[in-house]
Amino acid sequence: MGKWFEIALWKRILAALVLGVIVGMIWGPGTESIAWVGTLFIRLIRMVVVPLVFVTLISGVVSMGDPSKLGSLGVRTLAIYMGTTLAAITIGLILAAILQPGVGVDFSSAIPGEVQEAMPLTDRLLSIVPSNPIAALAEGNILAIIFFALLVGVSLLTLGEKGRPVADLMDSSSEMMLRITHWVMEVAPFGAFSLIAVATGTQGVEALSSLFTLAVAVVIGCVAHLIIVHGVLIMHFTLKLSPYMFFSGARDAMLVAFSTSSSLAALPVSMSVAEEKLGIKPVVASTVLPLGATINMDGTALYVGIVSVFAAQAFDIPLSLTDYLLIAGSTTLVSVGTAAVPGASIFLMSAVMDAIGMAPEQIGLVIGFIFAIDRPLDMLRTSVNIAGDLSVSTAVANWEGEFDREIFDR
Repeated sequence: MGKWFEIALWKRILAALVLGVIVGMIWGPGTESIAWVGTLFIRLIRMVVVPLVFVTLISGVVSMGDPSKLGSLGVRTLAIYMGTTLAAITIGLILAAILQPGVGVDFSSAIPGEVQEAMPLTDRLLSIVPSNPIAALAEGNILAIIFFALLVGVSLLTLGEKGRPVADLMDSSSEMMLRITHWVMEVAPFGAFSLIAVATGTQGVEALSSLFTLAVAVVIGCVAHLIIVHGVLIMHFTLKLSPYMFFSGARDAMLVAFSTSSSLAALPVSMSVAEEKLGIKPVVASTVLPLGATINMDGTALYVGIVSVFAAQAFDIPLSLTDYLLIAGSTTLVSVGTAAVPGASIFLMSAVMDAIGMAPEQIGLVIGFIFAIDRPLDMLRTSVNIAGDLSVSTAVANWEGEFDREIFDR
């Protein structure tokens, strides 16, 4: 058993996926007899999602520090981080609408389900404010949970030392939920095996070819975001700096992020290159970069947006403009509390797809279906996250007069 846990989780999941495809091809519809394993895995994910989003979102807001002490530095940093995340999710949604990676994929026979009637916009907006926060937690109303968690987090910031006991409790609770999440992810190889075997057995192996279009959409989106948002808008027009010099300086941190799939693991390298290669002075690097590792999830947001649209297309669920706005808004907000660890996007996309009304069984099938490409794309989108952290840090340092142009040019 010890040797099993010594193998990297992504390798175990990949092996389970390959085995699941083989079993699905051989066994066919008979794979439905092992569907309960995948169902159990999805129930475990759903068990974790609500408390994970709630406590990590509060902890993420509290980690920003006292807004009155941060002053213009904090306001600018938060505004840019949220803006670049919203830009990323917008790029992802546009690409998903154009490339339509879910068109041609039919999950209806594997997980039949009725398309829910669209909720009027006014009712949907009102539902964001929970009449009973406890009931919202119990019902898994993600948007209401996000709203209440943000209020709790901001209130703890304004209370200062008086709110410290609750803030510490939320921080400990966040660590607790991350530990439980780690345990749940140990079940992922078995859940992935069941989910992909059932999908292959009921849909045929040709359905997996749609993953290529999905992967291409994510890759194009990540590259476009780096060039358009960070390379052109922020680095060139606003700061008048060379995008080439920036990406050359950020290269080491992006490579570490790519290999570890963790923004936190890459944080020491990010701080090093920020000061030594990008000319960002310590007062900004030590404040903006740790904050970015917590709340800046550009690549993850882009990925979740594309997968959400893919899921809706695969289940033939029509998405209105309101739904697209809902995906963009909920992804931007939930990403604030997303753990900077490998695989955290699984829980984020589960929350977002739940927000647009997808059934748990539908969410489970989509998650199992994309497991085959999640790890390499996770590596890519983490690199985008780190590039965004360094880009925003450079912008803030420039505006705050804490930027050394000679180090950057050198």
